[in-house]
Amino acid sequence: MASSFAGIELGKRSLMAHTQQITTAGHNISNADTEGYSRQRVQVKTFDPLYRPDLTRAETPGQIGQGTTIESITRLRDELLDQRIVAQGNQETYWETRDKYILMMENIYNEPDEISVRTNMDKYWQSWQELAMYPESQAARQAVVTRGDSLAEAIQQRFKSLSGVGTLINGDIEASVRQVNNYTKQIAELNEQIVKSKASGDNPNDLLDRRDLLVEKLSKIINVTTDNRDSDEFMVHLDGQVLVQGKIARKFGIEAQTDNNGYSKVIWADTSDTAQISGGSLGALIELRDVDVRNEIQSLNTMTMNFADLVNDVHRNGIGANNVTGLDFFTQEPFVTSVNGNYDRNGDGTDDSSYIFRFTGTNELNPQEKLGLEGVMTFSGRNGNINVPYHATDTIEEVVARINDSDGEVKAYLDRDNHLVLKATTANAMENPDFVIRHVEDSGMFLVGYSGVLNASGEEGAYDFNQADAVNALRENAAFAVSPVINPAAYISVNKDIKADVLSVAAAYPTNQGKSMIGDGRAAVEIASIRNTQVMIGKDRTFDDYFANSVTNIGLKGEQAETHYLSQNTIMNDLRDLRDSISGVNIDEELADIIKFQHGYNAAAKFVSVIDNMIDTVINRLGI
Repeated sequence: MASSFAGIELGKRSLMAHTQQITTAGHNISNADTEGYSRQRVQVKTFDPLYRPDLTRAETPGQIGQGTTIESITRLRDELLDQRIVAQGNQETYWETRDKYILMMENIYNEPDEISVRTNMDKYWQSWQELAMYPESQAARQAVVTRGDSLAEAIQQRFKSLSGVGTLINGDIEASVRQVNNYTKQIAELNEQIVKSKASGDNPNDLLDRRDLLVEKLSKIINVTTDNRDSDEFMVHLDGQVLVQGKIARKFGIEAQTDNNGYSKVIWADTSDTAQISGGSLGALIELRDVDVRNEIQSLNTMTMNFADLVNDVHRNGIGANNVTGLDFFTQEPFVTSVNGNYDRNGDGTDDSSYIFRFTGTNELNPQEKLGLEGVMTFSGRNGNINVPYHATDTIEEVVARINDSDGEVKAYLDRDNHLVLKATTANAMENPDFVIRHVEDSGMFLVGYSGVLNASGEEGAYDFNQADAVNALRENAAFAVSPVINPAAYISVNKDIKADVLSVAAAYPTNQGKSMIGDGRAAVEIASIRNTQVMIGKDRTFDDYFANSVTNIGLKGEQAETHYLSQNTIMNDLRDLRDSISGVNIDEELADIIKFQHGYNAAAKFVSVIDNMIDTVINRLGI
């Protein structure tokens, strides 16, 4: 028969179960505002009955119940929803980060009209037009110098602003890397604690909550995914690479880049390989710095380099009112001192490269003339060399346009003497130098005898910068210019000799006697006409095209970032609300449960009291 004291044990289990349920509900309430906390529930089940169906059981009308027992304390969590939030979260922070920094760049372009580069350049062109009308006026020359100086300062200021944004982003990248390493270390440590806790038969709910919170925070910085198929080895992946495996956490490192303004490159600390991060705030920061800000600075440098080069080309051939000629209006700083552009690129003490910015052919061309030639030109491009064909029925104008419309990093135009000019743009790849013509080749005769750029056709006559004295491949008397120091927008300035004597401003062309003729303003007219001349500033045809496109591009990027951020934010808010409805603590619900558990506890206590009275009767009163 069943023990007389079995009821006491049954009541005790009930008291313990209700006590634990009340305690757990209190734990939920106390953590209602704790970040990442998931509400917990006590899972109870019936205790094993007194008799089991085997050969030794007593003859009873059925199994005798033994009350309840606590099976586990579990957290309410939807793992599939958590994985989706982790996988989706990086897109929200990616676009949020882009939106913030693109806005900074928009503010640089939306500077007050009176100090903007566009306004100062307009004033600069107007001063040359005025000088062309009054070539004897010293005041007009002073206006050219002053407005040129203001324009140079505006360009320098824009460069400093863009460079400042790049430096700020670089600092954020380094801080984000440290934060990622901290999170992965904590996740690995929690993995170890969780495994030990589970091995002891416990359910480490609070540790799991902390790990899930850290993973979610990590997913906002980089695009990670999780794998928990093996409960003993929780894993975090980054674009197919293992970031955390059990108690082992890989780290990121920082490496300075000499070919990217000294900015930091994110690498894997254990292999030194470049880390490919495409999402999250860190992915956005890397893209902003290495693509967006770099492109804006390159675009500004391209405009500045071409602007100064074109103005100087006319000005040095002109003559001032003091009969001084041969002066550049803007100061240019060559990258190398060698007249042939020779440079020791690998640092072994021997010149091994040629840094040349511009070639000018020796022959005068007619833009409307048909070539009557067939061939293929080869130029250095964004991703290797590219081919540009020409045909017998093509005009010079069409061939020049085809060069400019190609993906090559060499652009072409006809100068004031209708000579073909080839000039370098900025490079797409960081390892390639800006404003350096890297390769020019022609299988036919267009760049050889027709325009007078190269000495010979074919591969043997090609110009390639990977050698010293590469200019020997150019036609004799073909003009060329050495590449500038990196970032010409940072140092452009008016020639100090011109600032010292404004009469040196060249408005005229010298006569046969090398003098300035009274009333001659041809040089001033030619410089003023550069404004609307198709001179190829990278992909832009004119300077006005550059300003229009630069403002439009940054505005469209800002619009795109804002739109995508709002969209991703809405998606993530819906996912977080759904998770809160499952895992979040509802105070009213917990209080209702406490009341329910309290009533259960009181009933169990009353049951124990009744059993106690029954036993007291049996022991103390049955024999009376």
